[in-house]
Amino acid sequence: MTRDKILDALRNVQEPDLGKDLVTLNMIQDVQIDGKRVSFTLVLTTPACPMKDHMRQASENAIRLLVDPEAEVNINFTANTTSKRQDTGSLLPGVKNIIAVVSGKGGVGKSTVASNLAIALAQGGASVGLMDADIYGPSVPIMFGVRGERPLMKDVNGKGVIVPIERFGIKLMSIGLLVDEKNAVVWRGPMASSAIRQFVTDVEWGALDYLVIDMPPGTGDIHLTLMQTVPVTGAVIVSTPQDVALADAKKGIAMFGQAQLNVPIIGLVENMSYFTPAELPTNRYYIFGKQGGQRLASEYDLPFLGEIPIVQSIREGGDQGIPVMMSDDVITQQAFIRFAAQVVRSIAMRNANIHSEQIAQQL
Repeated sequence: MTRDKILDALRNVQEPDLGKDLVTLNMIQDVQIDGKRVSFTLVLTTPACPMKDHMRQASENAIRLLVDPEAEVNINFTANTTSKRQDTGSLLPGVKNIIAVVSGKGGVGKSTVASNLAIALAQGGASVGLMDADIYGPSVPIMFGVRGERPLMKDVNGKGVIVPIERFGIKLMSIGLLVDEKNAVVWRGPMASSAIRQFVTDVEWGALDYLVIDMPPGTGDIHLTLMQTVPVTGAVIVSTPQDVALADAKKGIAMFGQAQLNVPIIGLVENMSYFTPAELPTNRYYIFGKQGGQRLASEYDLPFLGEIPIVQSIREGGDQGIPVMMSDDVITQQAFIRFAAQVVRSIAMRNANIHSEQIAQQL
């Protein structure tokens, strides 16, 4: 076995989402050969890559089929999370991808989706932050069990910055961590927008693969402020199956279609898709209608990111400060893991396409 033969074999293994082979994508590093033993490092586009096992098996098969059937293959994984940021990097300089989770109306479980998406990404090995941008109805302190806690302040180059609270491996920031929840936040639009800017400029987020932003419901000042201030990678639209929620989701989709925003939509996820009783885990009851989110995604030619069931443990976990991704509800966890996998795949493909376009322009 030689290094060249190993690389030639791996040229037959494609990255499933990007459509090119691992060698062309510079995903193979540190090839080491010792007799029948070969080892190398496969560099993933994200630590939370859902296709890791597929690429491992395909690489092992290619080497044994094309180089040596008795080869002992050891594959190490590392990740270099891709990013399409083309701004100056003055804001959130260490953040590679920013995901805005939005809904056209309240009550569709947007904060639940954002919170469990963040945890699913972190459990996949990514470094993650969660910004609660819902100034008037912050949910993150309750959902993560940090009510009453206050973030620390530190001095950085003569400027005071806020250190996010960490919970379940995620960096958290919310207006609910700064203001007593008994005191209602009654602010006009400019004041709320100013607070959101501070969450961007005065919080030490550090190095993150993904910053998930739990946006307020609807469309308004805060949305415009964030989208025009922060280099958002893309938006995830949250809806439920019934027609009234889908109608409001269309407003959110339309907002991102405006020229002054220029924020791509990663896809649409349908929350509260069906009810599954704990005693009948294989049964699905479509209380609010069926496949409304899929039809809406198809109508607007958007990726459909998955269905999240409505189960009692989601509500209980949110109230108790333990999101369902940290519970023992395997069925719902798997739904969120599949959803998170679709999100990171969509982002990786978009980032790769942006990179390809940049190369083509340079040529």
